[in-house]
Amino acid sequence: IRIMIEKNDISSMILWGPPGTGKTTLALLISHLVNLDFRQLSAVSSGVKDVRAVLDEAAHRMKYSGKKTILFIDEIHRFNKAQQDSLLHSVEKGNIILIGATTENPSFEVISPLLSRSRVYVLEELSKNDLLQMIDNALTKDEILKEYKIEIPDRDFLISLSGGDGRRLLNGLELAVKLTDGDDEGKIVLTNEILKETYQTNYVKYDKNAEEHYNIISAFIKSMRGSDPDAALYWMAKMLKGGEDPKFICRRMVILASEDIGNADTNALTMAVNCFNAIDVIGMPEGRIIMGQTAAYLASAPKSNAAYMGISAAMQDVDNFPDTHVPLHLRNAPTKLMKELNYGKEYNYAHSFDNHFIDENYLPEEMKGKIYYKPGELGDEKKIKDRLETLWKNSKNKNYDKED
Repeated sequence: IRIMIEKNDISSMILWGPPGTGKTTLALLISHLVNLDFRQLSAVSSGVKDVRAVLDEAAHRMKYSGKKTILFIDEIHRFNKAQQDSLLHSVEKGNIILIGATTENPSFEVISPLLSRSRVYVLEELSKNDLLQMIDNALTKDEILKEYKIEIPDRDFLISLSGGDGRRLLNGLELAVKLTDGDDEGKIVLTNEILKETYQTNYVKYDKNAEEHYNIISAFIKSMRGSDPDAALYWMAKMLKGGEDPKFICRRMVILASEDIGNADTNALTMAVNCFNAIDVIGMPEGRIIMGQTAAYLASAPKSNAAYMGISAAMQDVDNFPDTHVPLHLRNAPTKLMKELNYGKEYNYAHSFDNHFIDENYLPEEMKGKIYYKPGELGDEKKIKDRLETLWKNSKNKNYDKED
């Protein structure tokens, strides 16, 4: 960006980052440092008429002076597809250089044609050192704050309240000073109690409709899959604090109970489903107790994805072999004609044999011998594996000892 400014040759760009990381400030800096006309719109308050006026003005300027216009759109993700489409022609013709600022993942929120014509720059959340420097600058250089004798005993606490948002940090600091009386010497001491009262509530970085929603639910699922109940509870707490729908979290636990635990602990799915249903009966905030118990249990349970892998492999074979037929001995024979056609002939009723088992082929001929479900060695699944291997030992239809 610095090189583009020095050459006075700016390309269209999307500035993507959390609130308070300097997206608008960076766009304004560019506007002051390049020899181009600069127009600013907010996607929250600007309508089609406002956008059209700027685009027409830019086209007129390009036609008669040959100069492009920088159009900065704050919160561009709030523009719908039609509004974003209206920008495309002007960007393609070179009438405008688009600078968009967004807190949302542009892959989801900005249309592909506009995205392909822009560079995406990611602004990271401000670090602790960045925020400490901002505090120092505010106390020593701000026209208002520098006139006070301000002391902040616990700057780390102030930083934690800001959630990495520089704007929130400075606004809260300024408000805390305004609300606090100085001592006899004019010194203002911003204690943790004063700061907490000023900010009212801790900042939880979570947007249940945006990228952070997907990032945190991913961390939650992977923590349970990785058998870390502590991490699972932390991510669950962050989602609940951020206003996530408890039922969404519970649905994910039901899926995990089957996909990642399966028959290694057959109680897991029952517990997850009961948790989902309990939220309707109990509601929040008490429902968090049941959700926490369930997440801790699922994370601590033995793991197996054998059933998940089995159904996935079976569905793949159904795609690969769509024309298989049910063997005659397994077919239903409710009519005389079907019986004459040997439907159900020579079918062996399993309960009539020892251990309620008979060595039989239950698959289409093309699939004969296939093993989709391969139980693991953990929890209840070890018992299932041992039983299946015992039943099918010396079978002419299956071989559980063979790697398939």
